[in-house]
Amino acid sequence: MLRFFTRSVLSLIVASASTCPARSSSASRPAFIAAFALSPPSAPSTSCQATMTASVAAESTDLPRWDLSRFGFSSPFSDEIDLHLEETAKLAEAFKAKYEGKLGELSLLSAIQDYEEISKRKTLVSSYLHLSYDVSLDDDTLKKRKGALSQRQSEIYGDNLEWFSLDVAELDDAVLASQYENDPSLTKFKSFIDELRRQKPHNLSKDVERALTVRSPYVGNRPLVSFFDKELSLMRFKLDEDGKEVNMEVLLSRMQSSNDAAFRAKCLQVLNEGLAGSVSRTAALSLSSVAGGWLVENKERKYINLRSRRNLDNNCPDEVVDSLLVGVRSAGIPLCKRFYTLKKGILQKTQGLDKFRWSDRNAPIDIGGVSNEKISWEAAVAMVKKGYNQFSPKMSEMFVSMVEEKRIDVPAANGKKGGAYCAGVIPGVGPFQLLNFDGTKQDVATLAHESGHGVHDILAYEQGYLQYHPPLTLAETASIFGEMIVFRDLLAQSSSKEEELTLLMSKIDDVVNSVVRQCSFDRFEELVHTAREKGELSADELDEYWMSALREYYGKEGDAGGDSPFDSYENTSHLWSYVPHFHHVPFYVYSYAFADLVVGTLYNNFLTNKEGFEGRLLALLSAGGTKDFANALGPFGLDPTSSTFWTEALTAHLGELVNEAEKIAKELGYVE
Repeated sequence: MLRFFTRSVLSLIVASASTCPARSSSASRPAFIAAFALSPPSAPSTSCQATMTASVAAESTDLPRWDLSRFGFSSPFSDEIDLHLEETAKLAEAFKAKYEGKLGELSLLSAIQDYEEISKRKTLVSSYLHLSYDVSLDDDTLKKRKGALSQRQSEIYGDNLEWFSLDVAELDDAVLASQYENDPSLTKFKSFIDELRRQKPHNLSKDVERALTVRSPYVGNRPLVSFFDKELSLMRFKLDEDGKEVNMEVLLSRMQSSNDAAFRAKCLQVLNEGLAGSVSRTAALSLSSVAGGWLVENKERKYINLRSRRNLDNNCPDEVVDSLLVGVRSAGIPLCKRFYTLKKGILQKTQGLDKFRWSDRNAPIDIGGVSNEKISWEAAVAMVKKGYNQFSPKMSEMFVSMVEEKRIDVPAANGKKGGAYCAGVIPGVGPFQLLNFDGTKQDVATLAHESGHGVHDILAYEQGYLQYHPPLTLAETASIFGEMIVFRDLLAQSSSKEEELTLLMSKIDDVVNSVVRQCSFDRFEELVHTAREKGELSADELDEYWMSALREYYGKEGDAGGDSPFDSYENTSHLWSYVPHFHHVPFYVYSYAFADLVVGTLYNNFLTNKEGFEGRLLALLSAGGTKDFANALGPFGLDPTSSTFWTEALTAHLGELVNEAEKIAKELGYVE
């Protein structure tokens, strides 16, 4: 695809297991156009999970690395790439000469087919460079090479292909109807055509669109965001008295896995203080630039509100997204507070907690001798394979093929991109997963999550390159369903109530973080983008907006006389500065909440209506981007456009999980 998929890992940022697809674009044009320019791939992705995962450790050399030979290039520096790109440029020039201004006269089907083939060739280079660089962020020579190719890509697209989406959008309805009538095979690309035509009210002139594309590698947000990415990857933190430094992945992993509250608090302090200063200022400059660009383009392209541009790209009405956010505020926040009150009580009994701090939010529940031993890669693969197989042998087979074909880069390593994602690339070449595996149960969930994205890609490839990528509102369906399958499988195997409660609490951590926390992220973005209209934003101002959103969603901290289960929010003020979603894909984060609640509803639907469910789900995934979320969920008897859908989903999904956990905790005497 022209857009590079990245899913954010749902752990310390989403606190769950994946890059959700980055459905972003440099303008309001359809997202698949953007990757021509080799912009940073984060969306997230990973979930998915692109974000900082908590499940990462020191470098490993014995874990599998991905094999990129499928791209057909011997090295990122090979002349093969330059020759491939120049051949693509010639094809693009011929394409323009043949079709520009003549789409109403010539075969639109042939034009789209030619466009698709050129696009696939360009994405082959873009994705290969992205994947190569994401495991070598400390390679400045590779970064320079990637930047040079980015510039060339932008020139090719701006000069020879930019016009195409604009001309399709401008086609007269009668002319398009005639094309459909003359060649019924054109209906294969109807969703692609419809997506282009939805953008018509927001397109600028050809000259302006070309200028934006050609200049993007040199000016604008991208250079700043790229610099911010690298600064994060270079960060090192000192945790031990021996002076040994660790990267952010290791720091987050140690904080989340520790049973020592004092150590967790120290980790958060080291993280927050490390982000202060130059990193925070760099993040502020980048985010202020992104928000400023979003503001200007919203005005120029006449979008109604802050999220309209993203919602249109997702083919999701503004009112549905607004309903989701209102539902989370009304039903999700009370459930969130119930859960953390429960967790606080358990930690007080089991770890002697004196204060429930933000550093304890993702603390492991260690009760009944439940083992926290590391899980080997082989065991993790076996667990995901088994979980998938119990629900869908077809999904299980696809997962095993990704492992055997070396499509997963497994270990954590210095210089490697943080988090996890699954890149769809193009049919016949992708997908590829990036992990930072450290053998925790969370890592198993991450593997299940990213593999769900991979399965989704493989199933949807039948729609062709231009239409296989789903809208964000459906892009997390397979990934979160994969997590749910493995979770329920592990829960069913529990040998004691203690183990059952441990698993439940971990799962609720994930759901709360992917629903309530992500919506708090959205609120932070809303505050930032609204304020940006009055001028550039400082790091101190962003700290204030971050804390404001945090208190809105979790309550005012207890030590300040508030209603939050948390006694303190100390050392949280700078945490906004390591969330890459804000920079790469503005207003992307709500898709995690959207997906988690949809999947929770689908899973409940599965429990009550198993007959034919697998077939319906696989059909949904195989549709790729050819169905919007409402039509895709129709066969399950679900109506996400209903005003009560989200509150009912929260009650049925998160509410039932919290009820289960509270019941067992009372039985075991951890709470009254």
